[in-house]
Amino acid sequence: MSGIRPGSVTAPTPAIDHTGDGKPHFEVLDGLRGTAAMLVVAFHIQGITVLFDPARLMLPHAYLAVDFFFALSGFVIGYAYDDRWGAMTMRGFVGRRLLRLHPLVVLGTLLGLVSYLGDPFAGDRQAAPASLVLLAFVAGLFALPAPPLPNRLGDSHPLNAPAWTLLQEYIANLVYALILRRLRLRALVALTGLAALASLVTAQSLGSYDTGWGLANFWGAPVRLAYPFLTGLLVYRIRDRLPAVRLGFPILSLILVALFAAPVLPIVGAIKLNGLYQAICVLLIFPAIIVAGRHSGGGRAMVGLCRWAGRISYPLYITHYPFVYVYMNWVATRPASSGTTACVATALYLFTLGFAVLAHRRWDVPLRRALRRRFAAGAG
Repeated sequence: MSGIRPGSVTAPTPAIDHTGDGKPHFEVLDGLRGTAAMLVVAFHIQGITVLFDPARLMLPHAYLAVDFFFALSGFVIGYAYDDRWGAMTMRGFVGRRLLRLHPLVVLGTLLGLVSYLGDPFAGDRQAAPASLVLLAFVAGLFALPAPPLPNRLGDSHPLNAPAWTLLQEYIANLVYALILRRLRLRALVALTGLAALASLVTAQSLGSYDTGWGLANFWGAPVRLAYPFLTGLLVYRIRDRLPAVRLGFPILSLILVALFAAPVLPIVGAIKLNGLYQAICVLLIFPAIIVAGRHSGGGRAMVGLCRWAGRISYPLYITHYPFVYVYMNWVATRPASSGTTACVATALYLFTLGFAVLAHRRWDVPLRRALRRRFAAGAG
């Protein structure tokens, strides 16, 4: 007997989704990556509209999504690869990470080049020597920084600003493969503590974590990377010692929204409250969200939503900014009209979501599949 009473109805159990290496996904963590990506895209679009005036931003802390991504990355790298060394070589690890990340880096750079050269609203604001544009393009194909281009706000990756985080991702992956995978727990805890101190000092000195994205503040990129990535890896390694908190995808997503939407806080005496608030988010709340997300689940519809959000999160993040550049120039050339601007901003947001779906289905998945087959044939 099945134990199911006649006439009873049970919710179907969602099929387990697996990574390319055969391990089950943490569905809610994937979904939260999607939530963070959607929030940071909304921040960029609305921020351009109001020239990133903190008083008028709807999500003034949403750039912390980057720090959340780094923390998720540390957890996922530990989960995916900690138990594979010995059977997997350094070359194999690097190849897997490039295969996972780089096709969309290339697409983002191509979009950035088209955006820079073909923007109908730029006028003469993007007049630059062809050599500089070519240098930025070649550097972008490798996720490397380049000299500044006109009308690109000092971004270290002037054709596609979010690519600065991919460079940090590659650095973290290499440091993991060379050093972190070998560290004993006590050494990892000590290193994480030092990174936490550097992170706190940075947040209090600047009053925020808004650093690392430009040539002038490039030093801030590894500081922002270090603690989240290390703590994500640490959370994975001590996962069985942590409480099994279950909050679910909707509640955890709402927590992210609330954190990002909090008002910008003032300076009181010698304390920069805004920096302190963001440090609490990065140092304490984001790791707690990962712990809760690891244990959370849901029904078929919720798991399906998490999978969809997770799959488009990276394509959305790495492809949206070239379109935002065009929107920036459109805003600069249009007379002020809040209604029209709001409609265009909303349409752009929906467009970036749709484009991310296409980028995932028509570029990322087919290209990675073809490259995987080619490398497998070469290895044979």
